[in-house]
Amino acid sequence: MAGGDDTTIATLQTTPTWAVASVCFILISVSILIEHALHLLAKYFNKKRRKSLIHALNNVKSELMLLGFISLLLTVSEKSIANICIPKTVGETFLPCKSLTESESEEETKCKEQGKMSLLSRKGVTELQYLIFVLASFHSLSCLLTFGLGMAKMKRWESWEAETRTLEYQFTNDPRRFRLIHETSFGKKHLRFWSEHRILRWPACFIRQFYQSVSKVDYLTLRHGFIMAHFAEGSNYDFQKYIKRALEKDFGVVVRISLWIWAFSMFFVFFNAHVFYNYLWLPFIPLVFLLLVGTKLQGIITKMCLDSQGKALVVRGTLLVRPSDHFFWLGKPKLLLHLMHFILCQNSFQLAFFTWTCFKFGLGSCFHGENKDIIIRIVLGVLVQILCGYVTLPLYALVTQMGTSMRTIVFTEGVAEGLKRWRRKAKKTVTLRNSESARPSLDASLDNAPSFNALDTSLSIDADQPSPDSGYLAVEILDEETVSTKQPELSQKLGSFEGFELCKTS
Repeated sequence: MAGGDDTTIATLQTTPTWAVASVCFILISVSILIEHALHLLAKYFNKKRRKSLIHALNNVKSELMLLGFISLLLTVSEKSIANICIPKTVGETFLPCKSLTESESEEETKCKEQGKMSLLSRKGVTELQYLIFVLASFHSLSCLLTFGLGMAKMKRWESWEAETRTLEYQFTNDPRRFRLIHETSFGKKHLRFWSEHRILRWPACFIRQFYQSVSKVDYLTLRHGFIMAHFAEGSNYDFQKYIKRALEKDFGVVVRISLWIWAFSMFFVFFNAHVFYNYLWLPFIPLVFLLLVGTKLQGIITKMCLDSQGKALVVRGTLLVRPSDHFFWLGKPKLLLHLMHFILCQNSFQLAFFTWTCFKFGLGSCFHGENKDIIIRIVLGVLVQILCGYVTLPLYALVTQMGTSMRTIVFTEGVAEGLKRWRRKAKKTVTLRNSESARPSLDASLDNAPSFNALDTSLSIDADQPSPDSGYLAVEILDEETVSTKQPELSQKLGSFEGFELCKTS
């Protein structure tokens, strides 16, 4: 009996064993199916040699494990949390509803006898478990949807990349042809009366991001600048595939909920108190940041055009833009990735919280006291999701490659593994030959490195000075061909490492 009522609460002592076994069997079967599906997905990515996606999948698994620990801790400690008593004057502050009713706040008997209220009721702990699970699930789904939309739009870049190998493109961009910078398509688009005035440039870039956020002329010009900065002129390097690999690696970062993202999500939950009128400003934060990032990315393209104009009024062949970190905020292109991460997390958390409160308490609950609250949250949530995936993400994927340094994923996995093996063997050789020296130099091993005859390339690496950001590498490649690193070549005696020139790592 409970409180004189005729209803009884069934425990395992009064539950048929077949019922317990059936429930356990279903739960275990579902868990095994999910684990097997993730294993098959990892096996597929490994077969396709998509290490970045495997890394993203591992991050998803880590988040699922974290959610399991959080759920376990809340389940084990729910009674202890419910028995923490606080004064009513404190417990009635920052409520999501204007008034506190008995049905909305169940006090634990122990606290009620003391004239206090529970910090968090046992029912509230259970609801909190569901909320955290929904928040993390919505974040993963939001990232998948955003990157899916971005990849779908960037599909057209394949035809643009293929066009660079046609005779027509090579004739149009013949280095022997000279033109004024204003006569180029890129110059006509970006060298306007408003370009040199920051007050006018920002509004123009803000509007431009909503139509043709990445045009064909922008893609081809930035591709040319990237290749001229790191490769030889006329190289057939597949820039579109490089961007795709870079975006897959960024996806592995974004899909993970880091500590500072969890902290922002807790602030989001706190500001859902009715005294903050959060529906008037909180849903607008992801939208404002998204529009700011899109405007900045458009502004970087325009500033690169202005920089080229300041160095030469006449261009040879295609207008040459020069990649540089100084175009980005604080000189760090990676800062934009963290902003995109924040935007996706906050928007997915708001959609998740709205969905959970509607499902758990209904649209008429105190969480959605006014119709304009519902309209604002739904419209802005969907708008940010579409803009981020279909407009800002492709722009981000292209422009962030225009930093000073090239990312290590410029090489395919086979070439990257070959370079690592060469580096280890070269360092070992230098150490043996210069055992008296306290700091052996890798330059001494240039004439004694294994041969990669299939790759005619110029590489810049400093083995003694590793980059603070291992994801970036300053590389210069003179000619790009299909790389087929043969095993006999790797097992040869130390010979010449053709085409590679060691300089620096940034």
